Amino acid sequence: MNAASNADGFGDSAARPPVVFRGGTVLTMDDRGTLHPEADVLVVGGRIEAVGPCLAVPEGTVEIDATDGIVMPGMIDTHRHMWQTAMRGYGADWTLTQYFVWYYLEHGRHFRPEDVYAGNLLSAVEALDAGVTTTVDWSHGLQTVQHADAAVDALEEVPGRFVLAYGNIQAAPWEWSVAPEFREFVGRRFHGDDMLGFQMAFDVTGDPAFPEKTAFEVARELGATVTTHAGVWGATNDDGIRLMHDHGFMNPDTVYVHAATLSADSYHRIAATGGSVSVSTESEQSCGQGYPPTWALRAHGIPVSLSMDTSVWWSGDLFSAMRATLGADRAREHLEAHAGSETVTHVHLRAEQVVRWATRGGAQALGLDDKVGSLEAGKKADVVLIKNAHSPAMFPLLNPYGHVAFQAQRADVHTVMVDGRVVKHDHRLVGIDLARARRSVEATVDYLQGQLGPEAWEHGMNPDVPETKVLDNPYTYTGYRSTATHGG
Repeated sequence: MNAASNADGFGDSAARPPVVFRGGTVLTMDDRGTLHPEADVLVVGGRIEAVGPCLAVPEGTVEIDATDGIVMPGMIDTHRHMWQTAMRGYGADWTLTQYFVWYYLEHGRHFRPEDVYAGNLLSAVEALDAGVTTTVDWSHGLQTVQHADAAVDALEEVPGRFVLAYGNIQAAPWEWSVAPEFREFVGRRFHGDDMLGFQMAFDVTGDPAFPEKTAFEVARELGATVTTHAGVWGATNDDGIRLMHDHGFMNPDTVYVHAATLSADSYHRIAATGGSVSVSTESEQSCGQGYPPTWALRAHGIPVSLSMDTSVWWSGDLFSAMRATLGADRAREHLEAHAGSETVTHVHLRAEQVVRWATRGGAQALGLDDKVGSLEAGKKADVVLIKNAHSPAMFPLLNPYGHVAFQAQRADVHTVMVDGRVVKHDHRLVGIDLARARRSVEATVDYLQGQLGPEAWEHGMNPDVPETKVLDNPYTYTGYRSTATHGG
């Protein structure tokens, strides 16, 4: 395929020629778990027309050679703080407490709308580059509507599928959610387009007065899904889950992020009300939200999706998320067995399951399962081809699910299609101005360094913890203190 002549048609999907991925190992991720060792995926008019061996295709169809590669659904990240991507790697050695200090207490307010735009733009581009075709922008840096407009402007500039989860860590959710400018923004920027979805993002502290009730009521009025950091050590706990449940705000479309320090009672409530959990394994196991909870979620039958949290710490791809999740879940299984003088002979979490969490699980969590998440006729064409003829790690291809979870990486993402449009081909982004993203991010880094000064900027990579009970409550908009960690 000639990317310059065939992959840069940016009109509506009906105007682009049909595309067929030929002869790849196809992981459909359908309900039956169908795997085709050698098959084609035909895309017509932005939708998957057919999946199977040796498909007949319409005249003028563009062929992409998928031989020796893996064709799979686009991956879905259900929780990423995209606005922080301009600070990629800055907090590599942070704990969660230091993250709270830097963003919540000290420097988060410095971010201008253009800085949110820069982070979102780079994050959106890197997601596509890694085969993540749908990303939830857990955008808790929206201090003003101008910041929110900048966030959406960036998402709309990149040809991916995104969900803006509107939040503001500097203001109380029961205040910003009822502001006229917030409602005007929602009505102005969101129109039911599945390329740009909407959620409300806020946390429940556990305050018995349940002030967050107002924000839940606004979400219900707007028909918006709520996504919330739940079960995060020192920040949110079982009290928040109980309050949500007792007031009738735990719904099947609610997404609980991390859920790593909850009791069995809370897991039962999530399971009974049909919610799902977005697991960010790398973040949880390194920063201290709690032990990655897939072992508990599996035991309670709670649906799982995967997420990367933020590039201020981790990479922006889900290959590392799958790898880390398998490792953390299996490590716990082995350690618990050893503690009882037993030996695990067969692991319970298999590679196929985490690949499903990275694709279909995300679609189900976001209410998009009828559109994306699997390669089935009639669904939107969000397709990823993993193939790298120059890599010795791409052969032999014996266990395709294991290959995706343990062997592949972003450099092996050959082609990415979103909504029938090729946005990456032959390992290069198509129709995306990477230089513009670089300029925007460089301007933001220069601005932040200027605001903080050289000494504070350097010190911020390992910030001191101030004399405040940040461990009990990192939220600046409430005086409530829990007794969940070291005293109220």
